[in-house]
Amino acid sequence: MARIDRKIQIMKVVEGLATDRRFHEITLDEVAAAAGVGKGTIYRYFSDKDELFFQVATSGFDELCELLEQIVPADHGFPEKLSTICQQIGRFFATRRQLLQMMQNEAGRIFWAKGRIRERWMAKREKLFAVVGEVLDEGVRAKIVRSDVSTEVLATFLLGMLRTMARDLYNADDPEEQYKLLLELFLRGAGRSNGELTDKGDL
Repeated sequence: MARIDRKIQIMKVVEGLATDRRFHEITLDEVAAAAGVGKGTIYRYFSDKDELFFQVATSGFDELCELLEQIVPADHGFPEKLSTICQQIGRFFATRRQLLQMMQNEAGRIFWAKGRIRERWMAKREKLFAVVGEVLDEGVRAKIVRSDVSTEVLATFLLGMLRTMARDLYNADDPEEQYKLLLELFLRGAGRSNGELTDKGDL
């Protein structure tokens, strides 16, 4: 088996094993057995278990960035680009639910980590946020998106909404309507038009 194919095989095994289990519950012996390789083979590609899980989890950022760079129509306006981004990210999360779960688990674990591994995680994460932020910048210039909030913050909210949709609303009868609703909530909010909060807390 080619070197790159074996590495991908090992990573896919980890992605599958991590569906409903966390880092400390999975051993390298188990990964090796499921992948049909010797434990020493794992160490040819990954220095340790931390590095293996890190590469699997961050592969989601890499795949999403590559997907968006290929699929977002450069010659279209902001609304079409934002809609495409939402649909592509949403479908990626929906079809790669195991990877989404692992990315979330690893994010929680690495958040408290220090040093190089956290820096590498943040660099991968920020690359995806930058791709989404570039499109949101177009929305700001078009005066469709508010300019008083940084596009990094807006991208954080948008990606959070898409993760929630993939995780909790994956059984929706009409996914396309869900994307439309998500975009409407992101751009216009959940409040009634021109509504203002009163002292009583109603709109």
